[in-house]
Amino acid sequence: MDWIPIVFVTFKVLVLGIGMFFAIKWHYDQGQKDKDKQKQARAVLRAAGKVAVLFLLALLGLSLLAWFLVKKTGLDMSMP
Repeated sequence: MDWIPIVFVTFKVLVLGIGMFFAIKWHYDQGQKDKDKQKQARAVLRAAGKVAVLFLLALLGLSLLAWFLVKKTGLDMSMP
């Protein structure tokens, strides 16, 4: 029973150490792979712009759909 914590702590340190090594190596390799950060930043901004435009179009479409449904069904709360 006294050896269980020693084995588990050793195993945990070993597994976490290997994981940290490969995580650091992967991030280092990714940094070496693409030196052109401006091109990458432009691509991210372009993608974010597309997502924002699609969201606004979907919001506008949903608003118009709701407005037409309210007018068609006579559920609007304005005084006649």
